[in-house]
Amino acid sequence: MDPYSRSGRVLKNLTFYSIITLLVIMLFSCENDMAVVHEMTRRDTLPVVTSYNINVHYSEKGRTQFIMKAPVASIYTGHDQYQEFNEGFHVTFYDSLMNVTSELLADYGINYDRKKIMEARYNVVVINHEKNEKLNTEHLVWDQNAKKIFSDVFVKISTPGDILYGENGFEADESFNNWVIRKTSGEFEINEND
Repeated sequence: MDPYSRSGRVLKNLTFYSIITLLVIMLFSCENDMAVVHEMTRRDTLPVVTSYNINVHYSEKGRTQFIMKAPVASIYTGHDQYQEFNEGFHVTFYDSLMNVTSELLADYGINYDRKKIMEARYNVVVINHEKNEKLNTEHLVWDQNAKKIFSDVFVKISTPGDILYGENGFEADESFNNWVIRKTSGEFEINEND
């Protein structure tokens, strides 16, 4: 028996077992850190554009519907394209003669372009200048397609003679003219002659 062929076989077997051992070690050591995986696959959370001191005029058929002002607006793209107003916003609504009819302001806002839905949060105020009425709440949704505003949280509505509270929110047209409060309570002025 050739001593060199025996050592050749031993070397081949040793190499074969070394490769198998190395593959097994690599197979079991290939563990992904979930934080790294999430970081690699997450959506980009940085805005595409950030604008400062914005002033947007929105009109239909040549008539200004509203003007929106905000100190900062950030635009995000992706499946739900949206604008975020981290430092608040102020929207002023106008009639056909450019008289101010109502206002909407809040400390935070987010506007979803495709859905035409805007959410206002934190110190939300809606003022109807025609009726001298004011709404205060912490969350409000403005559906621009339906031309409605609504909330499902506590609201306070101040009118010239009354203060009304809605424990389950309210619904109104976007100019805050016709509104309905859910689960109402409040302070009412009653005239004895009526």
